[in-house]
Amino acid sequence: YLFWVRSFIAFCRKDESCDITTESLTSHNVKQFLAHLAIKKHVSASTQNQAFNALLTFFRNVCNTDLTDMKDAVRARTSVKLPVVFSINELKELFNYAEGTNGLILKLIYGGGLRISECCRLRLKDLDFDQQLIYVREGKGGKDRTTLLPASLHDQLKLHKQKVLRTHEKDLRAGFGSVWLPHSLSRKYPDAATSHAWQWLFPSANLSRDPESGKVRRHHISPSAPQRAMKSMLKKSSIYKHASVHTLRHSFSTQLLLSGVDLRQIQENLGHTKVEKTIIYNHVINNMRNPVSSPLDMIDVQP
Repeated sequence: YLFWVRSFIAFCRKDESCDITTESLTSHNVKQFLAHLAIKKHVSASTQNQAFNALLTFFRNVCNTDLTDMKDAVRARTSVKLPVVFSINELKELFNYAEGTNGLILKLIYGGGLRISECCRLRLKDLDFDQQLIYVREGKGGKDRTTLLPASLHDQLKLHKQKVLRTHEKDLRAGFGSVWLPHSLSRKYPDAATSHAWQWLFPSANLSRDPESGKVRRHHISPSAPQRAMKSMLKKSSIYKHASVHTLRHSFSTQLLLSGVDLRQIQENLGHTKVEKTIIYNHVINNMRNPVSSPLDMIDVQP
């Protein structure tokens, strides 16, 4: 947001000979800036929306005014892009290079269709081995949901859980071991912060000081760690796709669709508010489900 506000101010200073003040800025300046981004800079619709949201916040909190009459502003063209997905063979090759805790995280992300932030924030109590479910608490939009817990990861996750509890007991003996709790749960359940159930499933390797309370705690693992592991795995493999950790979530959806799972069920597993967001995976699997031979393959072409 700060980047876009600075860019907006710099843009206004080019067009205005006088000094820029919060009183002199209007919705007309915002319209010109948005048009500049769309026409001159050729930014995507999502990038322009981010800039617009930044300016909405700036005008509301700094200029003490709301932007009005923005209906005729030039908006960037919205494009629909199909997500990149891995095939089963590509996933097998990729997971051959999955090692340690980060490898386990990436497998869990694929197996449950999780966002990386959701996986990093899982607690020990969020795994239900009997029902083979993962409980996602306060996912995107603040919603709770359940998704699939892969049976193939049960043994590995149970061993990892034991390792986490040993680290927790060690922290308790050292005078630490209190985990951060959401909202007012620390007051409602004073002992919950040191209980086994509330500990992070993937805790950080190091203790750190909580900036709010000042307590020394073990936070959950940073998303940057599995992201780096994913980049390393892609480099080692023979997969040449513009992929990221989020590609595993896309692959989860497409493989379930190919297996005949109902679209509404996949929507619930992913935590999509609208089914329209899930429908896009139908376009991805159209050619994967019933592959059509190229007309070139019907001709006996000599190499």
